[in-house]
Amino acid sequence: MEVPMVMDCRGMACPKPVIKVAIKARDMPQGSLLEVRADCQSFKEDLSRWCDDTGNVLINLIDKGDHRVATIQF
Repeated sequence: MEVPMVMDCRGMACPKPVIKVAIKARDMPQGSLLEVRADCQSFKEDLSRWCDDTGNVLINLIDKGDHRVATIQF
């Protein structure tokens, strides 16, 4: 499996992490992976909704205690 590009959005207030993902998505080749780290409260719900709306695949979203790590396939 491809090694994902990493985007660290910890410390950003929602919805900024998902906005950053949406901007980065413009440059991501089809099939590529992005790992996003975020600690805002609504990140899980916001990112899940964004993936559903855009057709990108949320491969996983893992709770690390003080932050969450999501892997998205474009």
